[in-house]
Amino acid sequence: MKLRLIHTLLLALLANTNAFTPHSALLKVSSSLLATPKDDLSDPSASESLSNYRASLPLTRSDSSIQQKRTVMKFGGSSLADAGRIDHVAQLIKSQIALGNRPAAVVCSAMGKTTNNLLNAGDFALEGRVNVDALRTLHLQTIEEFQLGEHLKNEINALLDELENMLSGVKLLQELSPRSLDMLVSFGERMSVRMMAARLNQIGVPAEAYDSWNIGMLTDSNFGDATVLPSAPETIRKIFADKIDPGTVAIVTGFIAHDPNGKITTLGRGGSDLTATTIGAACELDEIQVWKDVDGIMSCDPRMVPGAVPISSVSFEEAAELAYFGAKVLHPIAMMPAMRKRIPVRVKNSYNPEHPGTVIKNREEGRLVTAITCKRDVQLIDISSTRMLGAYGFLSTVFSAFEKSKLSVDVLASSEVSVSLTLDKKHSVYSGHQLCDDLREVADVKVKNNKAIITLIADVSRTSEVLATVFQVFMRQGIEVEMLSQGASKVNISFIVKDDELVDAITFLHACFFEDNCLIEMPCPSPEEEYAREFTP
Repeated sequence: MKLRLIHTLLLALLANTNAFTPHSALLKVSSSLLATPKDDLSDPSASESLSNYRASLPLTRSDSSIQQKRTVMKFGGSSLADAGRIDHVAQLIKSQIALGNRPAAVVCSAMGKTTNNLLNAGDFALEGRVNVDALRTLHLQTIEEFQLGEHLKNEINALLDELENMLSGVKLLQELSPRSLDMLVSFGERMSVRMMAARLNQIGVPAEAYDSWNIGMLTDSNFGDATVLPSAPETIRKIFADKIDPGTVAIVTGFIAHDPNGKITTLGRGGSDLTATTIGAACELDEIQVWKDVDGIMSCDPRMVPGAVPISSVSFEEAAELAYFGAKVLHPIAMMPAMRKRIPVRVKNSYNPEHPGTVIKNREEGRLVTAITCKRDVQLIDISSTRMLGAYGFLSTVFSAFEKSKLSVDVLASSEVSVSLTLDKKHSVYSGHQLCDDLREVADVKVKNNKAIITLIADVSRTSEVLATVFQVFMRQGIEVEMLSQGASKVNISFIVKDDELVDAITFLHACFFEDNCLIEMPCPSPEEEYAREFTP
């Protein structure tokens, strides 16, 4: 029968080719053989031969015993720093597929320091110099190292030539607008995804590179910090459902998008993470994986406390608080799509893929303290009313003054006639500052420098237990708390201390809450309290 003859010929071709032979080579079979009569298709033995042939294809074989998990994976610049790291990530993706983690998409940032180098190139162009040699060397050397082919080399050279032409325009016009900056930095991601897709195809993983706007990533026109349009998720879902082969991994540019006019935009801080969570939520995948250079989220900064340990899971609310205070977690905005669709986000280490990382998901009860984080070099500002304005009038005046000076507050505590708050070093207040002038007639303003914020991500329903431990430790060590604030999010308690006491304070607190090595006796709830906590709905 013709079908069996086709099968025999195809298997013969496969036996004489390696795993990287293009499927187009199989099209050399005579087209006359493809006109298979209907009765051959209904022949059980013919059907069995076809099934055997499909099972023999190296790129479509799957192990039905492995539970498949549909994911989106995101890799940042440090994970893609050079040719060796690109190969490592490509092999990692292949091994994850073998383990059952099937990515519908892989979101990539620019290679290493490419984004910074592009911004520097823009500054140099404004000074009259146009040079992209370092960027050309990095990307072309990666292509040569893996012999990724002339087609990819031509694509990358075309992008680099376009970049060079753009910088020449900047040099002539002496202008680099926010819109131009967004276009400038986009070249890094656009080159990165093309090389990653080529390397994956080379090692036997079908992949295709996409600029994010081609899979539906659309934003408003706020260049430099664009917002994803509400219509984008549905567009993304339809494109993945109708136009992207589920057997092919879509390699998508992170951080960049298009506005409705087709202009390139960037998504601001955490933009690549936002690209990944938007795709994951739109396609309702099983998990969103963000691959970084740490073993997930740590109980504390290990540079400050060597005994810091990885945390197996945190809630979305806890992760948002940690991110705000500087922990290496997703930006709160990037978590919103996953949070709305209740899709877990796993933070993993591309340098240590065997580690399970940290899962960010819906809230879990039961831990007294989840993590300790901090912010250094902050100002503490005490504002005391000098008039009988009442709470409403006083607070209104204070907040209006902060809005006028465009100052963003970190931590705040207030009473009817006074407010204490902190500002980070980017928003510092000094003698003669506009804020002091605006408040002089209604309040005394005292500015205290060299302070630090310690924030405990904790179960605030057990605030008494947390505070009892903290204040006993601080009392024992002579550490003075200058301000206390419990966040409205109900997952954090913050303390303001002197900056030079920060390390000692965090070290001793970490020993109590995570190392079972507390210098005081930890308060223990009664059996009745434990029972009530466990069984109260």
